[in-house]
Amino acid sequence: MRDLTYFISDLHLGAGYISDPRAHERLVVSFLRSIAPDCKRLFLLGDILDYWWEYRDVVPRGFTRFFGQLAEMADSGCEIVWLKGNHDIWIFDYLPSEIGLKVHDGILVRELDGHRFLMEHGDGVGNLPWTFRRLRALFRCRPAQRLFAAIHPRWTVGFAHAWSSHSRKSGGYVSSPKVADGVIEWAAAYNERLPEARRVEFFLFGHLHSVVDRSLADGSRVLVIGDWISNFSYAVWDGSSLSLKRYDLASGESE
Repeated sequence: MRDLTYFISDLHLGAGYISDPRAHERLVVSFLRSIAPDCKRLFLLGDILDYWWEYRDVVPRGFTRFFGQLAEMADSGCEIVWLKGNHDIWIFDYLPSEIGLKVHDGILVRELDGHRFLMEHGDGVGNLPWTFRRLRALFRCRPAQRLFAAIHPRWTVGFAHAWSSHSRKSGGYVSSPKVADGVIEWAAAYNERLPEARRVEFFLFGHLHSVVDRSLADGSRVLVIGDWISNFSYAVWDGSSLSLKRYDLASGESE
C-alpha cells in the first residue's frame, strides 16, 4: 500500500569528487527501489545532480539508471516533486515531460495528510552572504542563461564540475554551524508572521550537508535532512509522524 512520503536531498550525482560515480548512482537507485512499493510521494529537495544543463535539443549524458527508476516510480502512480537546488537549477522541460515529475523553484508549501509542510533546498533561506545572493540571482537571470547556453559544452561542463569540486573541498559558508542556526531562525520568523491556523508544522531543507532536527517554540519542527555524500540520510512521513532515517550501506536497509 502506498502511504508514505519520502524526502531526500543533495545526492550530487555525477560529482567529480565522488570516487566511483557509477557505484554512487547504483546505491541511490537501490534505495529508491527499496522504497518504491510504499512510496506515495517523493520530494527531491535539490542538488540531486551535481550539474545539469538542458540545451534546446540535447541534454547531458549519464544518470540513465537513476532517471529510469524515477520514471518507473512515476508510471506506477508515485508523485515526484523536484525542488531545484543551486547545482541543478537549470532543469527546464525535459525531465518533467520525459519522466512525469513536477519541478519547483523556491519555497514550496504543501498540505500533506492534513499537516502543513514547507520545503526549500535551503540555499534561499537564512543569512546568506551577499556574494552568494548575487550568484543565485545571476543563475536565475534569463539573459545570463542564454549567454551560458551559447558556450560549447566542452567548456561549460568541465568548468562546472571543477567549480563544484573546489567549493566542496573549501567547505564554503555552508560548513559553519551559524548557517544552520540562521535557517532555524528564518523558520521561526516565517511562522511568527502568520496567524496560528496557517503556521507550518514541518520545515524541511537540504543544502547544508548535515542532519538537524530542532523543535521551535511554537511546536513546529525544522529538519535539515543531510546528504548522500557522507550521511546517506532522508526523512519519511507516515501520515502522522515525521522521522529522519539513514540508509545502511552494508545491509542496504534503512535504520
